[in-house]
Amino acid sequence: MACASFAKLNAASSQWIGGQQSFSQRNRSSTARVSVPIRAKAYTDELVQTAKSIASPGRGILAIDESNATCGKRLASIGLDNTEANRQAYRQLLLTTPGLGEYISGAILFEETLYQSTTDGKKFVDCLRDEKIVPGIKVDKGLVPLPGSNNESWCQGLDGLASRSAEYYKQGARFAKWRTVVSIPCGPSALAVKEAAWGLARYAAISQDNGLVPIVEPEILLDGEHPIERTLEVAEKVWSEVFYYLAENNVVFEGILLKPSMVTPGAEHKQKASPETIAKFTLTMLKRRVPPAVPGIMFLSGGQSEAEATLNLNAMNQSPNPWHVSFSYARALQNTVLKTWQGHPENIEAAQKSLLVRAKANSLAQLGKYSAEGESEEARKGMFVKGYTY
Repeated sequence: MACASFAKLNAASSQWIGGQQSFSQRNRSSTARVSVPIRAKAYTDELVQTAKSIASPGRGILAIDESNATCGKRLASIGLDNTEANRQAYRQLLLTTPGLGEYISGAILFEETLYQSTTDGKKFVDCLRDEKIVPGIKVDKGLVPLPGSNNESWCQGLDGLASRSAEYYKQGARFAKWRTVVSIPCGPSALAVKEAAWGLARYAAISQDNGLVPIVEPEILLDGEHPIERTLEVAEKVWSEVFYYLAENNVVFEGILLKPSMVTPGAEHKQKASPETIAKFTLTMLKRRVPPAVPGIMFLSGGQSEAEATLNLNAMNQSPNPWHVSFSYARALQNTVLKTWQGHPENIEAAQKSLLVRAKANSLAQLGKYSAEGESEEARKGMFVKGYTY
């Protein structure tokens, strides 16, 4: 189905996927809603403290929650087979980097990694705790086609989420991540936006009920030729829906973190935006849509180069913000590390040092003190992949 113009899409109600209630049953009529105070959650105090710990000055999140298939693609790029032993070796390199906790406050893990140990038998969650890094866990089950949409997707994983979250908490996880996406070239359709917002809100409520701080991540994909103004328009619409449904689900805003895309032009737009322009548009969107009660905004890099992601973050921290504005990067922290390691044990120390270089650069950017002087050519290489999946 051809992608339709967002401005022309109607808001016709559509039956909710997977047996959930329809949008018409969750209408916004003032006569249908009764104002009810947010009920207390058993973990509220702990959630707020965890969120504050992650959103601490000069620190951000290391995202190493790639699925086994995606991790296999990363390993293949340096000539390694996709085996559990190789995945464990790479993640051990990352999670045992001495001094990492100076710059990293949280690490998002894939389920396999949450239950793994080092070759010496030390649990990865304990390696993180020793560095005062909060362990986190990816809980969504990935994207699948959204029927009735403009070739868009929805994120699955709500079934059984409560019991899985309780087990992850027992294993040591204290925050969670759920990623859904919105595509600008595909409209986006009103259905896709509402699906993304409702799914995120249900996930967030379930996570909080089980002691996990939810990272709320509706990623607006970089794909497209659109200008930055169009990204801003869509981002405002998406985040408006997200916070509406978060409130509807009684989510405690002080106990969540956000993982938004930066507001940039489409990756194929003819004119590139400066870090200052990206910062201006991104902060405009956040100030219009995100309550100051939210403790931390942890940006994804979304295919930007390592240096780009750091420069843009630095530009956003040149003035005071009502939230901790930081990073939750995967490729933008790992790209040089992986290429330095090459799967050779003798390269582990050099690879860990390269991780610290990138982590420190983003720490400085969170404080608004980063300079790109001396950045390597490798760090400046873009990592955007059209139609990227993981």
